[in-house]
Amino acid sequence: MTYRRILLVALAWSAALPHLAAAQAQSELPPEGAGPYERPPAAVEAIRKLKSPYCPGFMLEVCSSSQGAALRDSIEQLADMGWSADSIVEWAIANHGEEYRALPPREGTGLLAWLMPPVAMLAGAGLLAFAFLRMRRRQDMAGPRSIEETSPEDEERLARALRELEEEEEAPFL
Repeated sequence: MTYRRILLVALAWSAALPHLAAAQAQSELPPEGAGPYERPPAAVEAIRKLKSPYCPGFMLEVCSSSQGAALRDSIEQLADMGWSADSIVEWAIANHGEEYRALPPREGTGLLAWLMPPVAMLAGAGLLAFAFLRMRRRQDMAGPRSIEETSPEDEERLARALRELEEEEEAPFL
């Protein structure tokens, strides 16, 4: 008797599932002639400016958790309501914390994060240019070196070293 009930319930579900799936799919389709859904530009910009509070170390746009998807949906709804990208970012930061801001603000101490890399690169380029100029001046002051400047002792040491090198390279055949 229990097998009959299980069989009847299974048949009822299998008959109802296509209708339930069709109803769900119908609610997910865009309105007639509307085309595929595209995120509002303000939502896209805001999502790119936020780290995910649900996937540590990832940006919100690539977070695969359901909570990340829900947050993206909320951001899209706010953008559909006319919110700007900056106000959406501030809303998300107020709800989740400052550590989820992907880009530092361009004011106050956050301005240092924007200015320090170019300043450091310019300072490094300046130091390199100074070092190269200094090395060039030293080389110019020393003047060119020629073979005539070597002493007879240096020539003898060089000849001895070359003979030793040639002797080491010869393969003895037995």
